[in-house]
Amino acid sequence: MSSSGISSRAIFSPGKPLRGAISVPGCKGISHRALLFAALSDGRSVLRGLSLGGDVKSTLKVLEQLEIFATPTDGELTLQSRGYDLFTEPDDPLDCGNSGTTMRMLAGILVSRPFHSVLVGDESLSSRPMARIVEPLHMMGAKIVSTDGHSPIEIDGGVLTGCRHDLPVASGQVKSALLFAGMQASGWTEIHEPQPSRDHTERMLRALGAPIEVLDSTTVKVRAVGALDPFTLEIPGDASSAAFFVVAATIVPGSEITIKGVGLNPLRVAYLDVLIAMGADIESEITEERLGEPVGDITVRSAPLSGVVIESSEGIIDELPILAVAAATANGQTTITGAGEMRVKESDRIATTVAMLEALGVRAVATDDGMRIEGGSLDGGSVETYGDHRIAMCAAVAALACSGSTEIIGWDAVDVSYPGFDIDLARLRESN
Repeated sequence: MSSSGISSRAIFSPGKPLRGAISVPGCKGISHRALLFAALSDGRSVLRGLSLGGDVKSTLKVLEQLEIFATPTDGELTLQSRGYDLFTEPDDPLDCGNSGTTMRMLAGILVSRPFHSVLVGDESLSSRPMARIVEPLHMMGAKIVSTDGHSPIEIDGGVLTGCRHDLPVASGQVKSALLFAGMQASGWTEIHEPQPSRDHTERMLRALGAPIEVLDSTTVKVRAVGALDPFTLEIPGDASSAAFFVVAATIVPGSEITIKGVGLNPLRVAYLDVLIAMGADIESEITEERLGEPVGDITVRSAPLSGVVIESSEGIIDELPILAVAAATANGQTTITGAGEMRVKESDRIATTVAMLEALGVRAVATDDGMRIEGGSLDGGSVETYGDHRIAMCAAVAALACSGSTEIIGWDAVDVSYPGFDIDLARLRESN
């Protein structure tokens, strides 16, 4: 495989199986939260293994605009804070780049800070729905205004009152924004979702001793808390990043790999159950816990797959594009349903996933809330990423199972979450 930084194109060729062990970059979701919790702590926090992608860099940049600085030393990041009181009114709009996580969670923090702030993002982020945080924050008394349901978002911080939120759509980002707001509101803030969503925020808050109660898998409540205790954390490997290697090793004959030190939060690795139902040979083992998060290893051996019906949940929404790649190599048809949220990600991932598969010779049809995929052989071809990091990495994995070479246009999109993905993939193919 090869790539060009000038043209932002990469060429991937089929061939060798994947063998050996690998560690993926730190979990993006936990990295965001660790930075924000460190900023809300009173003292010195140390973070190791942070995600190096563009999204997490956006959170770091925004914190710097708020006069909260992290110091890198010897592969770790040290952040000295005094909690909420250290946040300072920014001189310019807070640029969240392409990171919806940054924008939504930060909004939950800033609605109680006694100053004016504006959250902006790039073209892609500016098209993503933000009314889903603005409306429930209004219910708590927040002075927050979006632009026709999108960013820019303007905030005039003030006093908040806790209340119950019944969210129409499960979302770990929205839930986290409301938890951050609830940590600064009078009374209890209770959040109920129609189905479970990512629970990194709850796990970390409990581990840090915050007054949070998880009533059941879809309901959580929190009340006001002063500054959190500082902490040291080695970020677990990103479960979503691991998914690309899991599928690659599954669909390339003769492969066997182990992904070490990866986060095994059940709400982040539900895609493993889907792949196992398709016939994949996967084993996972929890070896430790870090700030409430289970961590361990995933071992994968190549195996033939069969088509299935995949009913989407918030727990696998980000992995659906790579599951679609697995489906493209499977025997029979795979149907994905209930995945309307794919349409409001960094790209319309229903449309862009289907376009990717069609470009490689796969028969795939988009539906309103998912897609149908006829498994079989992949030819290779030219794929456009549409600036979406997951589509870029999916295309690279699919290319390994193609009969010919694949050109990926807009390859630099991978830098959002996984700079060096192609290097790590090449290393596994060269370990034979």
